Amino acid sequence: MRPLLVVSNRAPVGVDVDADGNRATRRGAGGLVSALRPLIRDHAVTWVASATTDAERALAAAGSVDQQGEDGSPYRLRFVAHDLEAYRLFYEVVANPALWFVQHGLWRLKHDPEADLAGAWRDGYTTVNAAFAAAVLQELEQAPDAGVLFQDYHLYEAPAMVREERPEARLAHFVHIPWPGPGEWSVLPRALSVRVHEGLLACDSVGFHTERWRRAFVESCAVLLGRGDEAAACSHVNPVAVDASGLEAVAGSAAVKEREADLVAARPEILVLRVDRTDPSKNAVAGFAAFGHLLGRRPDLHGRIGMLALLDPSRQAIPEYVRYREALEHEARRVNASFGGAGWVPIDLRVRDDFPGSVAAYRQYDVLLVNPLRDGLNLVAMEAPLVNARNGVLVLSREAGAWEEIGRWALAVDPSDVAGTADALEQALALAPAERRRRIEGIRRRVRAHDTRAWAAAEVAALDARSTMRS
Repeated sequence: MRPLLVVSNRAPVGVDVDADGNRATRRGAGGLVSALRPLIRDHAVTWVASATTDAERALAAAGSVDQQGEDGSPYRLRFVAHDLEAYRLFYEVVANPALWFVQHGLWRLKHDPEADLAGAWRDGYTTVNAAFAAAVLQELEQAPDAGVLFQDYHLYEAPAMVREERPEARLAHFVHIPWPGPGEWSVLPRALSVRVHEGLLACDSVGFHTERWRRAFVESCAVLLGRGDEAAACSHVNPVAVDASGLEAVAGSAAVKEREADLVAARPEILVLRVDRTDPSKNAVAGFAAFGHLLGRRPDLHGRIGMLALLDPSRQAIPEYVRYREALEHEARRVNASFGGAGWVPIDLRVRDDFPGSVAAYRQYDVLLVNPLRDGLNLVAMEAPLVNARNGVLVLSREAGAWEEIGRWALAVDPSDVAGTADALEQALALAPAERRRRIEGIRRRVRAHDTRAWAAAEVAALDARSTMRS
């Protein structure tokens, strides 16, 4: 088993202290963590991540700890403890929302677009990236041949910091969110945009979900740095995969079956589902408006159809996210007040973290609405059809990275077109059973053909190939 360092802001497990004062762990959430777990099975992994609880900060002070993956595979977990103010600036001012908003085309929603980011970048983003780089360099002292796999927009500067100290290091980065072209990067101070791109070009291998995002990276490197050829040579496309067997096991669990029974007992005749975070990029407000538009033109559906919106509360310390949550709650109330009555609530909005409840809803939807303004991939669109029991139809935004993977079996929508989204919902309801089955089976074949283990192996192979070329 070869040594690998996996470096991400989020850890594969969270550590806290329970009511009795004992250390308690919980499964790390998110698609990034799920995609990376197969590396633990096949390699000698040390996972480096931010400490975000007191228990994790205590572990950071003690050094790395031995852990086991869900299948019992051993790995080491190293938490990096950050100064709390530096981490706040890093996470709440720079990474989210500044970088997130630039890369998702959301800059117009910034509540302070003219704010000077330079100080927060220096004292937050660079400081946290330097702490990660220092931890990686310490690990490389023990395992100099280890491959280093940096993950996502939190860690754009760290690779260049490591490269400066260890020119021979084998470095990769995977970007899990969209990559915009040079025009969209121009809303940031040029020096900061340059540091982002230089940080990635310090890597041997840079991965993206789609060819669209990879091309934008090459173009922005060409315009900002004059290094488009380097960007083309080091970058590749490898859309992250779904852990199909793991999801199917969860779908058969007692917790999911219990929630599914509750859902079946109360569900409308026709169930439209959305599962998102309360993130502006997910475009829930437009989705609710489109559902209201459908109800306005189809009174025959009143009392028979309902939208279940399961939204995980996201980044509620950031003003833009708080305002967006208020907006989506307001839109749901508006639609319900306009069309509901006699015990019928058109939009059932639930804002809470309930993964078993989401999987139960995956089983029961008739139409799945995924209409992000822009998304790196969107795992919901790929996961839900795997376990759905009703030949549900996917309505999918062309701006989701998943469109390149499974768009041929979905009904397409432009995320800003509310009336067009209502049209697609109506079309989904009218599809014949055989056509519904053809579409969902196509998605299932595509998703199962590329599993998480294959994705992880491809990332390691890309690093091997490109680091060999560089040396």
